[in-house]
Amino acid sequence: MSLSGKWVKLFAMLFVMGLLLPYVQPVSNATFVPQFSTLRVGLLTGSNTRPSANLQNADGFGRGFDFGYFDNNRNFVPVGAFTQESRITITIDRNMVWHPSAADGRGEFQEGTSGSIVLGAFHVMLNPGFSTFSEARAEADRYQGGFVRYEHNRANPFMVLVGHHTTRAAAESAMAGLGVSGAEISSGTQNTIAVVRTGTNNVLFEWEMGTTPLGIMPRPSGSENPETWFRGLRYHGGFSYSRRTPESLTVINMVDIEDYVKGVIPYEMSNTWPLEALKAQALTARTFAIRSLGRHGSNGADLCTEVHCQVYRGRGQANERTDRAVIETRGMFVTFEGSPAETVYASSNGGASESSENVWMEARPYLRGVVDPFEADVVGRIQGYNWTVRHTPAALTARLRERITGFNLSTVAAVRVSSRSPTGNVIGVTITDVNGRTHTLNGRAQLVAGLGTPTMRFDIAGGGTWSSGGVFVNDPALPVSPGGQVFAVDGGGNVVSAPSDNMQAITGSGSVEAVTGEPPSGGVGGGTGIVNGQITFVGTGSGHQVGMSQWGAFSMAHYHNKSFRDIIHFYFTGVEITQIG
Repeated sequence: MSLSGKWVKLFAMLFVMGLLLPYVQPVSNATFVPQFSTLRVGLLTGSNTRPSANLQNADGFGRGFDFGYFDNNRNFVPVGAFTQESRITITIDRNMVWHPSAADGRGEFQEGTSGSIVLGAFHVMLNPGFSTFSEARAEADRYQGGFVRYEHNRANPFMVLVGHHTTRAAAESAMAGLGVSGAEISSGTQNTIAVVRTGTNNVLFEWEMGTTPLGIMPRPSGSENPETWFRGLRYHGGFSYSRRTPESLTVINMVDIEDYVKGVIPYEMSNTWPLEALKAQALTARTFAIRSLGRHGSNGADLCTEVHCQVYRGRGQANERTDRAVIETRGMFVTFEGSPAETVYASSNGGASESSENVWMEARPYLRGVVDPFEADVVGRIQGYNWTVRHTPAALTARLRERITGFNLSTVAAVRVSSRSPTGNVIGVTITDVNGRTHTLNGRAQLVAGLGTPTMRFDIAGGGTWSSGGVFVNDPALPVSPGGQVFAVDGGGNVVSAPSDNMQAITGSGSVEAVTGEPPSGGVGGGTGIVNGQITFVGTGSGHQVGMSQWGAFSMAHYHNKSFRDIIHFYFTGVEITQIG
């Protein structure tokens, strides 16, 4: 079966228009204002919280720390307390023992009373308090082991405490020895947080402000933007500590959105990649972040540091190129109809991205699937781009029963692709059992879970789908016919007339094949998909296939001299680039 010249021209024209129209989209003026410019990024949250955590000024990027809290606008509010120590440990106020080899050799306090360095939870608290930290600090210095605690619910919030003991009796004995009137024993509450010099039980400061987290900001030294070590990584911004559970600390990095993006780009893309690709990554990362405010609200965070949100590791792999990509796109967001777009991305799409409703069951007008000719330039560089998944009928049956709700067929007898999207990705696979009953898997979630394929872009060996010989533009049931007038986009991004013979094209699985206009052996619906006792899925790409292909962005910038604007408009349909500030 072949297409008439009329329909070939129509499909080709639609294909070319789909590639070219987005490139002319303008940069717009601001139509929205981000609610916050500071993001809350969870460093230790949920099941990853710890009883203590260390901070250290990076050499040349700060000296000491200020204490306070972050207000409802996420601005740091200092209370006047500070330390000039460059290495501090924040811990819950309980009986704690220092374990120098814990936390990957960085050291950590853990609950207990036996060890060479013990921090007790019982203290002698003097009376009255002071209105300023400097007054309280001067009084505390009169006593060995004296330190200051901030308690916001007192008229004079800075209290002087002396010593740390593992029992109340020991603290009472110490209080008697001080010979001061009006003193009392304090053991803090389930919200009290202590700050000590790292590796010691020398208390520097305590925080008691109910459920308000302790805020810590590095003190700058010079004009450099401070950087702080946290668990082996360097971060910009401040830190928030709370006891969301009494036994551990939740730690949040309070970071300016531009500094956050600088800590994302070199972990989502190589820091050696073309500048325009890195700029496109900066826009997608920045827009995704501002759209994700409160995504991890149950942990007190907007974003996590992992692929569930975006990989964020701070300054470690950042360099002049990645920083430049952020600086030159500062304040730019991808928007649709005046609101931030959902700028998702993945490593590669296998030759075509996919519309969001076929992946996450929710349509976004700007997340439309596009045939992607650019990845073809870099297939050899993409690890795992071409993949094969095999199952025996019995193994596939067991997998489907375990992973697909409502699947109750007996042993699989045939597997076929029952529907594809306009870009050639599989959106439906029908399973037939030995009794002739059928069950259809629809959408990425069911396909990936049920079949174990990395993407939706695949063929099934042995029939039931177009094999690698099938070449199409929009409809897999209508193969491209050689001859007639067919347009294509060349390596330089120019629209050219394709040759009438010896034509080659990229198939649905990403391979390059001759255009013959003939259906493959077995045709659509032919065969069982079982060859030599196995069901074999052969496909391309990795990731969810929605939005931007990172390797496609690399190719567009490196081989086709495309700008970050070209990249954004190619992968996100009908969007604008909006400048804020």
